[in-house]
Amino acid sequence: MEIIHITGFAFSFGTITIVDLRMLGLALPKQSSSQLLKDMAPWTLIGIVIMLMSGPIIFSSDPFMYLANGSFQFKMVALALAIIYNYTIHRKVAMSNADNGTSKLVAAISLLLWVSVVFAGLFIAFV
Repeated sequence: MEIIHITGFAFSFGTITIVDLRMLGLALPKQSSSQLLKDMAPWTLIGIVIMLMSGPIIFSSDPFMYLANGSFQFKMVALALAIIYNYTIHRKVAMSNADNGTSKLVAAISLLLWVSVVFAGLFIAFV
């Protein structure tokens, strides 16, 4: 189940990262961020759905351990913020095709949120 969970996360985080790198001006300069976002949207959603379906199954293996784990608590908050941010601010700025400081800041915050989710997930085993 963890492999499925990580695969879903790779789809969602990977596709969002592609858009973020475009917004930062570091990748795919000939494509607009709005077109990339549209192209990646189905894969991002599939990844998020897989993650949100497999996560509770993993959680059910030892709910008391997860609930008492500070890294897990942080991961849940970061994940909620990352998903909300992705479908609100990030989406609006990416669709505007703005190639300015605002888009770079939005992309950097997006990457920071998703990397926080990854590291919090990794540290569940160590806390």
